[in-house]
Amino acid sequence: MTTPLGDETRTSFLTRALDWLRAGYPSGVPKQDYVVLLGLLRRKLTEHEVRQIANDLAMLAIQGEDITTDDIEKLIGEATLDQASPDDVARVSARLAAGGWPLADAPQ
Repeated sequence: MTTPLGDETRTSFLTRALDWLRAGYPSGVPKQDYVVLLGLLRRKLTEHEVRQIANDLAMLAIQGEDITTDDIEKLIGEATLDQASPDDVARVSARLAAGGWPLADAPQ
């Protein structure tokens, strides 16, 4: 059974992260390092996630709603359970603009 690209990317990321943790903490991760490690393991959106978020936002535009940077950040946060990075916001924004859906609050 094949898996969607997003699942393969996520599995690969998790495998690399776990291997890295095991190498750096052969006796286990001390509690005081948990927060720092989670910050280091922040990830970027996969290309599949960028397309899905852009499609969801385009549907809002079709319904007559303006798309804003806040909308992008909200959907990225829901997809990653993390704060949206400027790079990911720019990738989603570029995909929307390429499809003819520029942001209502795009920088001039």
